[in-house]
Amino acid sequence: MYDTSDIGVFLGLDVGKGEHHGHGLSPAGKKVFDRRLPNSEPKLRAVFDKLKAKFGTVLVIVDQPANIGALPLTVARDCGCEVAYLPGLAMRRAADMYEGEAKTDARDAFVIADVARTNPRALRQITVADETEAELAMLVGFDDDLAGESTRTSNRLRGLLAQVHPSLERVLGPRIHHPAVLELLGRYGSPQQLRRAGTRQIAQILKPKAPRMAERLATEITEALAEQTVIVPGTAATEVIVPSLARQLSEILQQRDAMQARLAALLEAHPLSQLLTSIPGVGVRIAATLLVTIGDASAFPDADHLASYAGLSPATKSSGSSIKGEHAPRRGNRQLKRAMFLSAFAALHDPASRTYYDRHRNSGKTHTQALLRLARRRITVLFAMLRDGSFYESRPATA
Repeated sequence: MYDTSDIGVFLGLDVGKGEHHGHGLSPAGKKVFDRRLPNSEPKLRAVFDKLKAKFGTVLVIVDQPANIGALPLTVARDCGCEVAYLPGLAMRRAADMYEGEAKTDARDAFVIADVARTNPRALRQITVADETEAELAMLVGFDDDLAGESTRTSNRLRGLLAQVHPSLERVLGPRIHHPAVLELLGRYGSPQQLRRAGTRQIAQILKPKAPRMAERLATEITEALAEQTVIVPGTAATEVIVPSLARQLSEILQQRDAMQARLAALLEAHPLSQLLTSIPGVGVRIAATLLVTIGDASAFPDADHLASYAGLSPATKSSGSSIKGEHAPRRGNRQLKRAMFLSAFAALHDPASRTYYDRHRNSGKTHTQALLRLARRRITVLFAMLRDGSFYESRPATA
């Protein structure tokens, strides 16, 4: 629980792009500040210094610690104020307990300050991130955006191929991220263009980036093209759209490779890097996400709190005689939850993880439920490793 015993004023900030609304409350609940603040360092610093001189220790609370909330928190910390974070879900639940239904910046700032004053248990501490973690946070966010763009572009590309020539999509679709396939589609976007190019020309284009499978893949493409003799309406448009999408996807994948190299270089400088990557299924991207979302896990008292924050505490839906089984809660940090699910899936090659997963599958759990159990178990292991500073040790799964 956040210690607020020595706080002189609770300053809730409803952050905005151009300006913030601040509402200050004394420990007794008396309003001591209520006005808008421009999102600029001199104005913010003047307010923080004035409140600190008059009331002593100032606790600045926001509901968005990153993005538009980064500057006021940085200035507040530089001015000697304490800072804290009120999660959005806790903010929304608390707002329902106050009078009035209107959602205004002034009301939100008051709710943030009053919740911090009356229920410090709801607050989360904001630790001072070093330069490495700050840069990691920005790169991880950009890499997530690139991953989304990659998925959307590849789905669009596969959808177009399936629309005009399903047999060709069955051959190229599973390999759509391969550089050789993207190079080929960047030159020949329609089935007719590929057919005119011929097997030998297709193999020559594929060979520089896929020397081992060029001949075989060229033959498979030719055989797939021969399976369809009719021309689906709209096929001519693929001569323009498919090459454009292929070049876009190729550029996105190159950017992701560059991001991974940058993330790997930053991780090498972080003291927790080798510890995190010793866990089966945790690579560069997932390790960076873990550092960004939980750091050294010192903000969590135990593994159960960490699992709850990640949204990995299995919940059961039941009503009367209807029981729908376990599912992952909708709450929690989505970025952390996704990273733990991906790492759990990637760790199925690890004997201990596979044994644990298979035991739950054999007990009647679905794939998703068994994966949820494995991800939850790995949260406990991760917390113990960060707490003790120890590397991963593979042990047989026990009941």
